[in-house]
Amino acid sequence: MGHDHASAHGTATGGHRRRLALVLALTGSVFVIEVVGALLSGSLALLADAGHMATDALGIGMALGAVTLAQRPARGRRTFGWQRMEVLAAVGNGLLLLGVGGYVVVEAVRRIGDPPEIHSGWMLSVALVGLAANVVSLAVLHAGQGESLNTRGAYLEVLGDTFGSLAVIAAAVVIATTGWTGADVVASLAVGCLVLPRAWTLLREALDVLLETAPKGVDLTEVRAHVLSVDGVLEVHDLHAWTITSGLPVLSAHVVVEDSVLAEGHGGRVLDALGVCLGDHFDLAHCTFLLETPGHRGHEAAVHD
Repeated sequence: MGHDHASAHGTATGGHRRRLALVLALTGSVFVIEVVGALLSGSLALLADAGHMATDALGIGMALGAVTLAQRPARGRRTFGWQRMEVLAAVGNGLLLLGVGGYVVVEAVRRIGDPPEIHSGWMLSVALVGLAANVVSLAVLHAGQGESLNTRGAYLEVLGDTFGSLAVIAAAVVIATTGWTGADVVASLAVGCLVLPRAWTLLREALDVLLETAPKGVDLTEVRAHVLSVDGVLEVHDLHAWTITSGLPVLSAHVVVEDSVLAEGHGGRVLDALGVCLGDHFDLAHCTFLLETPGHRGHEAAVHD
């Protein structure tokens, strides 16, 4: 016996496709500008920021592709459609960020003690363009970054780009005023160190979803207590909570009720009470409950606490 309070299976990221598309256009444009600027100026920091931009553009492109697939209706064996594609894209994005961050750090270390000639004017001008684009992108993504894992990933990437642009600007100013080209190496290391922690955070969150960890804010001990507080419920087992994709947490449980609940046709009342309770307290709108009588447990081969 099931009870489903979800009215639709639309994903959270789907509502932010236009935002992601706009940020993708901005990021791709700045990437081209920064590559040209890096070649003209000789700046590793600018090239590192361009590499970060390229990874961001690829990651956002993957997110948009995943969102498009996620909007397809559930059919056949794919009972939740393609909604997990958003999470898989986030994993790929995190891995790409780790690779770029590692490359930048290694290349910066190789340049220590032998920094090349840097043209600070080109470096500063291009970095200012990148900063302006990043600020616009942050404003575009801010509203959706708390609702979707992929949008959050894009927001974190652009945030890192913003700090990276600031680091490049600072290095360009130092080189222009003091002539110390080692500032470019320092800025490169700063960009790399900004990328790596963010990449790990995004990757960890995505892997938690794939490993079907309980959603944040959902304590199964508290959930069990709320279920047991419903009139007529005796116990609960096989209790599971996980996340299909951003904005779609789900829960399933076997709920043992008094014999009279099913005998007198009060199962609907119990299901309604359970749905309202978990929806209000834990934001679990998609719940499936199997109502059982005490005598049924002996017919189950195995149960989970």
